[in-house]
Amino acid sequence: MHTAVKIIRMENNIQLPAFESHSKKKQIFILSAAFLSLLAVVGFAYYGIPFYFDFMSKELDWSRATLTSGNAIGKVLVGPLFGFFAGWMTDRYGPRRMLMVGALFAGISLMGLSITSSLWMFYFFYVFNALGYVFGGPLPCQVLLSRWFDKNRGKAMGIAYLGIGIGGTIVYPISVGLENRFGWHTALFTLGLFVILIAVPLALFIKDSPGKSIAVDKIDTFISIKSILKKRSFYLLAIGSMCSIGAVGGVFQHLKLYLRDLEFTQSQAGNIMSLVLLSSLIGRVIMGWLADIIRRKYVMILIYMIVASAIPLLLFPDFPGRMYIFAVIFGLGLGGDYMIIPLMAGDLFGVKVLGRVMGIILVSDGVADAVSPVIVGYLYNDVSKSYTIGFIMLICIAIAGAIIVSFLPKASENEDFNWESQ
Repeated sequence: MHTAVKIIRMENNIQLPAFESHSKKKQIFILSAAFLSLLAVVGFAYYGIPFYFDFMSKELDWSRATLTSGNAIGKVLVGPLFGFFAGWMTDRYGPRRMLMVGALFAGISLMGLSITSSLWMFYFFYVFNALGYVFGGPLPCQVLLSRWFDKNRGKAMGIAYLGIGIGGTIVYPISVGLENRFGWHTALFTLGLFVILIAVPLALFIKDSPGKSIAVDKIDTFISIKSILKKRSFYLLAIGSMCSIGAVGGVFQHLKLYLRDLEFTQSQAGNIMSLVLLSSLIGRVIMGWLADIIRRKYVMILIYMIVASAIPLLLFPDFPGRMYIFAVIFGLGLGGDYMIIPLMAGDLFGVKVLGRVMGIILVSDGVADAVSPVIVGYLYNDVSKSYTIGFIMLICIAIAGAIIVSFLPKASENEDFNWESQ
């Protein structure tokens, strides 16, 4: 059976590069659609909300743990219920429909949060935000790009993920300008409209796949989710990515509140948050380029260690430029964090089941991303009135992720995986 699998892999290696022969214009169009979807659904709808936390806290008298619990409630409810389902739907029906539905959910969530006056409304619309992220965020974009690109997949993923960085960079000056002129309610509602107008139109006209390869179809008969769940590498990837995503989320969800504690103005805080996302643009390009020329496991470890090395700057005594140095280093790590996971998963499990695999992994990552800010908020509010304990915890988690990922198999070992359905 190993021999048969290897023969099929050899056939697969011959046929897959044909994907690269498809019109460059079509590939550019696909890349543009993924770029705009990530810009709107992640850059605007996900990274934009923390900017409004201090306004909500002041008006509604909510604690920091409560403000960050919306993301936790949304992802804990949505992840287990819809994560794998979204992955299966993406594999079965294609990413195009998912991108459009996700953008609508994400836009509605911001509009709803703009009129929130009670905790149940806050949680209700955060569920919509989580649905938007699952159905219209990284998952369908990863599958779409993996189907259209082969040897340049890392570069394509890096370019598409620039959308997150650009969206996150411009959402703060946009929010500052809108809030100054119209108030935070109208600003957040307008941001929701932008999400829909940016992400939906291009997604209407994309193709889910450039075509099918016989070799890919054959190898898919050897693969089942049951067999994937029996592989040690699956759990190493899932737990390792949870650690790093949890560390990133724990910092970023509290960054605006941390900066306000330091008496940064709204504009100054927005500039720091924009610099983080601007630096992530460089991080995505560099990590995407590295992922195409060296083993992706080593790129993953590098990213996780960059995240771990940035957080201590938040604990150091203040010195000129401290927050700007943090923003650049943290942004570099953040830029590669989400992007490297599907690349590694594609190496381990193949493109045909990438949606289902990432559906499961994104659920676990979403839980980590949701829970860690709540824990940090609890440690701040109920334990110390300081971020010291919480940030030390996040440093340890990021380092643990790098250690776990170091045990992932080499690419050459992946070829020997027995994908026979059981």
